[in-house]
Amino acid sequence: MFYHVVMFKLKENSKENMEKAKGLLLAMEGEIPQLKHLVVGQDELFTGRSYDICLISGFDSKEAMDEYQVHPFHVDQVLAHLRPMLLDSKACDFSA
Repeated sequence: MFYHVVMFKLKENSKENMEKAKGLLLAMEGEIPQLKHLVVGQDELFTGRSYDICLISGFDSKEAMDEYQVHPFHVDQVLAHLRPMLLDSKACDFSA
């Protein structure tokens, strides 16, 4: 399986914004055929090195993840609403 892990730092990490971001990401479940595994979590420790939201997504291959990246639901329904909320994001992509 090919994994795409992204950590998001919100401009404002209020409970409401964290729930909204989490909901946007979870909405992908069942909407993008290439997406085989989806876990979204909110930070619970709030340390100086913490990010606010973590997305763990799994695909059959890197090519499937590439297709997910440009899928209309991902681009128009998720990224279009999530990006304005973000201060920063970091990603790690790997096979396991």
